[in-house]
Amino acid sequence: MNTKTSHQEVLQRLEKFSRFTDSSIGVPFTNFKLGAESLIGILPVVGDLAGLLLSSYVLFEAQRLGVGWGIKLRIIINMLIDFFGGLLPVIGDVFDAYFKANTRNTRLLARHLAQ
Repeated sequence: MNTKTSHQEVLQRLEKFSRFTDSSIGVPFTNFKLGAESLIGILPVVGDLAGLLLSSYVLFEAQRLGVGWGIKLRIIINMLIDFFGGLLPVIGDVFDAYFKANTRNTRLLARHLAQ
């Protein structure tokens, strides 16, 4: 298996993961979608920690692909923004639904690998 095929397979897995965690549940009568992470994040602190753990999957795949620290640092920053933003009562839940850190990080990784 060549590197390009391997990258494509990883990105396909990450895109499915991101869809599940960030935008798998349609909100009735709107075009907006929530993900499993938004629902988990409703649980104060514990849900946000679980979301942080889920988000670490993208970082893990970036590490496996040998991505440099610059990209990994940007992934970590997005993870932390999502985590700390989600800690805010009520506003944090809305923030989680809009920020979509896993989708951001998957796109960041895809752009990096395309270069």
